[in-house]
Amino acid sequence: MTDPTTSTAADRPLPGLPPGRPGLGAVHLAVTDRERALAFWRDVLGLELLDPDAHELRMGVGDRELVVLHPGVGGIVARRRTGLYHLALHLPSDEEFARVMARLFTIRWPNSPTDHTFTKTTYLDDPDGNGIELALETPERVGRLDYSDHDYAVIDADGVRRSGRDPLDMEEVFGHLPAERGLDRPLPRETVVGHVHLHVGDLDDAMRFYAEGLGLDRHMFARGIGMADVTVDGWTPHLIAFNVWNGPDAPRPPADTAGLRFFTFGFPTAEDRDAAVGRLEGQGRTVRRDAATGEVRALDPSGNELLLTVREGRDA
Repeated sequence: MTDPTTSTAADRPLPGLPPGRPGLGAVHLAVTDRERALAFWRDVLGLELLDPDAHELRMGVGDRELVVLHPGVGGIVARRRTGLYHLALHLPSDEEFARVMARLFTIRWPNSPTDHTFTKTTYLDDPDGNGIELALETPERVGRLDYSDHDYAVIDADGVRRSGRDPLDMEEVFGHLPAERGLDRPLPRETVVGHVHLHVGDLDDAMRFYAEGLGLDRHMFARGIGMADVTVDGWTPHLIAFNVWNGPDAPRPPADTAGLRFFTFGFPTAEDRDAAVGRLEGQGRTVRRDAATGEVRALDPSGNELLLTVREGRDA
């Protein structure tokens, strides 16, 4: 485990956890209308439809699915509940980040560009209220991270203390846009699900699940702002984050509303998965095994569901 307050930019590889570490796979979301969801996730966001004949929308890059949309629920995301805050798609380069940002600005899709210093990012929602972050990791701009129980800050590469929540310099971002632009291009093959950020009902209980249960590294625990996260060997500021911004003890969402169905968490080996399952069961967590398919699923303390897999290469 690394010390997140002293790790340097050189310690953090670029997007896509290498084999031998846990990682994230496809995130499954419920949506109301199939065609409306397809128009957003393909034409606005830039993911490709991998299987046109399937009822669910398998969206991804190349032949690798990143988001699976399950249409047909009766209502949009219910507010003030547990569930997904956002899933984060991490882009591989300044050029590709500029391209997707230019597409969002051109079609005037509402989004919130933010400079975290360790990433350039923007936040937006799909038509059903499912939260999305688009991020470009920029570890070269970071000197160290300064976390406390009350807040966090970023000491940049020049030694300047930053909030990590500054407005993004869009002139600098668009300076990387190539002359040919290509705003209708899909997201590049190197795009990954870089992290998942959840609404939970209790920070301490969530940390026990994701750190002691799954086996991830504790990272930030800022009770003062109601947020915590876990990571892997300082690879990125977080792999899974969680907050209580919908209120302590927030209820679970109604079944027939849009939102998170489950997300995929992959272990390096079957032995690692078995060990985590044992730890989770030792905590009294709900773990379900499907004898027919071999699937293993777990519920975190707030009812967020994980599909526990064994990674193959870089995929979960």
